[in-house]
Amino acid sequence: MKSAILSVIPVPLAEDIAPGDDLVRKLRQAMQHHNQALLTDDVLVIKHKIVSKAEGRIIALDSVQPSQAAQAWAKKSDADARLVELAMSEARRIVRKKVVNGRGILITETHHGFVCANSGVDISNVDGGQRAILLPKDPDRSASRIRKRIKKELGASVAVIISDSFGRAWREGLTEVAIGVAGMSPLHDDRGKRDPHGYVLHASAEAVADELACAAGLVCGKLKRTPFCIVRGFRYSHASGRARDLIRAQSADLFR
Repeated sequence: MKSAILSVIPVPLAEDIAPGDDLVRKLRQAMQHHNQALLTDDVLVIKHKIVSKAEGRIIALDSVQPSQAAQAWAKKSDADARLVELAMSEARRIVRKKVVNGRGILITETHHGFVCANSGVDISNVDGGQRAILLPKDPDRSASRIRKRIKKELGASVAVIISDSFGRAWREGLTEVAIGVAGMSPLHDDRGKRDPHGYVLHASAEAVADELACAAGLVCGKLKRTPFCIVRGFRYSHASGRARDLIRAQSADLFR
């Protein structure tokens, strides 16, 4: 059950993150600088890029050798063949590719099972276009590791969400989604319960981890150097949940 009042608290970070950096130490320093603290039962939302950077998931584009398939699609779609190669190499399968209004759109399913543009490969907020960032290899494991460190070193038992921006079928614009979860169930399931009129709910499983990621996204933005966000007051189900629990099973996916 969710509380009626939530606090969404941004935690800005002055410096950039480099491979090997300790994110929990960076978080502690940032909170101390802004007179903030994590409390037990908070939810900490972390933008995936700093996780990817700390884990060394950064690729210099001049080190990428595009395949013939990547070169062919890049030529057709007016894209950087090196980025196309990274997107294809990070993909389990290509869901759809098409040129729309002169812009190439490449939708893939990543090795994690996420369906998104370009396998989540991105060059924004890195270094101006010389290097690309890949998604963490195992975002759920990354979230779990960070959560355990926070509990051990900061003394707070919190849920951790690692978020990224995805587009959506049939709708314009990007929204944040949870790609890594630890310490909470990513779904709030009301199926089997009765609404105020006595009707038994059959399909009400709410993707609360995605909604929390979106709440953090509204506060943190894209250009504010704010990769951490504390959500306080949300009553979540304490469980060993994973973001992959949000991926619809192939047997129930009508669009494959």
